[in-house]
Amino acid sequence: MSENKRYPSVRTRIGVPTCRNCDAVVTKSYVRVFAPNGMERPRVCPNCEDKTRDKGDVRTKRN
Repeated sequence: MSENKRYPSVRTRIGVPTCRNCDAVVTKSYVRVFAPNGMERPRVCPNCEDKTRDKGDVRTKRN
């Protein structure tokens, strides 16, 4: 376990990929498919409440 830089009170497991936006744990397969080449953490994930993927980019969700 290591300290989460974005949320110091939250501990994360070393080697487990997390979302850059909400810090939710994602699978390595999700990262491989949805993160741009060379990124180890996706910019958004299905758990994000405020952002979504849109045509290869990230945007704020609409209501």
